[in-house]
Amino acid sequence: MNNTPKKRAVIVGLFVFVGLIFLVMGILIIGNLHQTFKKKIEVVSLFDDVSGLQVGNNIWFSGVKIGTVSKLDFYEERKVKVMMKLEDNAVSYIHKDAFVKLSTDGLIGNKILVIYGGTSNTKLVSEGDTLKVEKTFTSEDMINTLQENNKNLLAITTDFKLISSKIAKGEGTIGKLLTDDAVYAHLDSATLSLQNAADKAQHLISSLTKFGDGLNKKGTLANELTTDTVVFNSLKTSVLQIQKMADNANDLIANLNEASSNPNSSIGVLLHDAESGARIKQTIKNLETSSQKLDEDLEAVQHNFLLRGFFRKKEKAKTE
Repeated sequence: MNNTPKKRAVIVGLFVFVGLIFLVMGILIIGNLHQTFKKKIEVVSLFDDVSGLQVGNNIWFSGVKIGTVSKLDFYEERKVKVMMKLEDNAVSYIHKDAFVKLSTDGLIGNKILVIYGGTSNTKLVSEGDTLKVEKTFTSEDMINTLQENNKNLLAITTDFKLISSKIAKGEGTIGKLLTDDAVYAHLDSATLSLQNAADKAQHLISSLTKFGDGLNKKGTLANELTTDTVVFNSLKTSVLQIQKMADNANDLIANLNEASSNPNSSIGVLLHDAESGARIKQTIKNLETSSQKLDEDLEAVQHNFLLRGFFRKKEKAKTE
């Protein structure tokens, strides 16, 4: 009978001990305290603004939690030194040139740090290394940007309101276009002119197309000129000959000018010596007078009875 209370005490003690064990295990599991016993290294990053990051916030790499924020300290001016505890089994995947950025756990969740990037040809991160920080837009930056956009939108709507008011009053080019019939008529006339010009341009293009078809048609002069090298060479030779003739004519004119400027030459005497010119004119006049007298003498000879028969026979021979 005396052993019964002792047995009950032992049984109660065992249940309490087992309960304590389960309690400790539950606390470790729920509080994730079992990670405390894992081997870790400490690395550092310098932030301008941590936006509410706290000690104990999680650190993620490729979507996997690999550590927590261990300490926050101020560093120099306006910088925050963030010390991070990283699990040793994740260190083999993180390189020294990796970046750290602020993010949130869900849409409105706690702040977290995300490690990403890094190149395989860079050494792995080690104890005390400093990882570079990528500046990200915070919610405050987004709100400031939205406020600035709202200001710009307000300015745009104000300007548009002013412009639409002027258009309604018929001010400006667009306002006159919408309210002034004369401007519309001028624009309509200009449109018709452009249409006519386009039609003429189309007609010209059609004509050029026909001309091009004619050039491609074998047997035509245009086709031979553009395709037959013999005809082209002949034309080229003719052009060269014409050029040569023009050069000779230029030389002749130059020689005539030179001769005319020389008073001792024949042409110079004719052009510059008035006495010689008068003599030549008198000689030409005497020749004309002598030719007229010779015609009269021949007419008289033809009517002479001694030679009349000779001339008649000669005319008769011509008619036969």
